[in-house]
Amino acid sequence: MKSFTEYLVYNIKTRRAFVNITPEVRKLVTNSNVQEGLCLVNAMHITASVFINDNESGLHQDYEKWLEGLAPHEPIEQYDHNKTGEDNADAHLKRQVMGREVVVAITKGELDFGPWEQIFYGEFDGRRPKRVLVKIIGE
Repeated sequence: MKSFTEYLVYNIKTRRAFVNITPEVRKLVTNSNVQEGLCLVNAMHITASVFINDNESGLHQDYEKWLEGLAPHEPIEQYDHNKTGEDNADAHLKRQVMGREVVVAITKGELDFGPWEQIFYGEFDGRRPKRVLVKIIGE
């Protein structure tokens, strides 16, 4: 069995954003030479997410509104975590809802998605570099 590991680094200039990382992950699958296997994509920071959904801007705006309704950034005093000097408690909560990682099957050397599926990096407390692990295993 082959194993291939790569780290993607994102430094989002805004506090929150959704980035389609499917093209980068596809290239890594090609580079791995794995024909049949699995691709794990994992946000390696506790205020960032990786998830699969449709690449549709209206949906991304809906996510933004929905997440802000669930865990509003302000007032920052509402969160005990922020008493440590941080201002990102909401980002931790948003990450918990959106998820840490995804696993996608590799079939015939390609990501085996359902209709409209794409992989996204979700940033909830940007303005510094964060890593995303891509681990590919298979034959």
